[in-house]
Amino acid sequence: MMPAAVTSNSKPFPSLPLQQSIPLPFPIPSNPLCPFKPIDRRNVLSSLAISLNPFSLFFSPISLPSANARGLFQMPPIRLTNRYFLVRAGESEFESLGIINTNPVAKTSVDSGLSENGKKQTMRAALALKAMGACEGSCWIWPSITQRAYQAAEIIAAVNQVDRSRIVPEYSFLDARGLGAYEGKALESISEVYASDSISSNIKPPPIDDGTPNESVADVFVRVTQLMSIIETQYSGDTVIIVSPDSDNLTVLLAGLVGLDLRRHRDLSFNPGEVRLVDSGSIPTYKEPASAVYQCLKPPNCR
Repeated sequence: MMPAAVTSNSKPFPSLPLQQSIPLPFPIPSNPLCPFKPIDRRNVLSSLAISLNPFSLFFSPISLPSANARGLFQMPPIRLTNRYFLVRAGESEFESLGIINTNPVAKTSVDSGLSENGKKQTMRAALALKAMGACEGSCWIWPSITQRAYQAAEIIAAVNQVDRSRIVPEYSFLDARGLGAYEGKALESISEVYASDSISSNIKPPPIDDGTPNESVADVFVRVTQLMSIIETQYSGDTVIIVSPDSDNLTVLLAGLVGLDLRRHRDLSFNPGEVRLVDSGSIPTYKEPASAVYQCLKPPNCR
C-alpha cells in the first residue's frame, strides 16, 4: 500500500541525536530483493569525511595491498628478467620486387606477406630456434601484426610445437620503420637513410602525404623501449621470441640493450630470416670495439 502524500500541514521531522537512525515516512518492505535499511547519520558523515580527505587513506588502519613493481625499464638495462630471441621475418613480396614498403595502412595486406623465398628463410629460422632449444618447456612469440611477421610467427609456432594461444600480436610498437618519402622507391635507396642515421639518431627521412610515417632512429628507439617495458613487466623467467618485419626495429633494440651508440645500429643489421639470442652477458657493456667511443649509456642521447 502506498503511503499518503505529505501535505503542507505536515509537521517537520524533529531534530535527532547523531547516534539515532532517521525514521522513514513509509514502512520498510520485507522483499529481500529491495533490502532498504535505515540510514545511520554517523556512518554517512564518516564516509563523507573520508572521501573528501585524501590524507585519510595514508592514516587508515586498513592495510592495502602493495604492487610488486619492478621500476621503469631503461636502456641499457642492468639485467633482463626473460630470455630473448630476435627474429627478422623472411623476405616480403615487396622486398622480392626490390620495393620499399613501410606504410602501416598496408601492413596486413596479402602483398605485405612472405614471398616464396621468404617462407623458406622463415622455415630455416624456425628450425634454428628449435636447434637452439628456444621453446623447450615453453615460450611466447611476439610478432608484429604486419602480415609477413605474423606469418613467420605461425611457421615458428608450428615447427616448435607452440600452441597458437602463445602467439601475442603486437599492433604498433613493432611496425616496420616508416621511411617517409622513400616509400615505393628502390630498396637500394635506403642506403641514403642509413647515411643520415650515422650522423644523428634524430634525423628523419623526408616526409610524404600518403600516411607513411617518417621515423628517425630515436623514434624507433622509443617504440622498442616501450615494447620491452611491457614484456619485462608482463613476464618473468620466460623465453620470448620477438618477430619483426624489418631489420631496423631489431638493430635499434639490440643497440639499446648492449649500450651501443644508436648511430651505429646499422652495424648490427639482420638479414631476412635471421635469428639471434640476446646475450645477457653482454648487457650493459658492448664489447666491440674495445674503445668506449661508440658506447652509449643514455640512449638516445649519444655523443
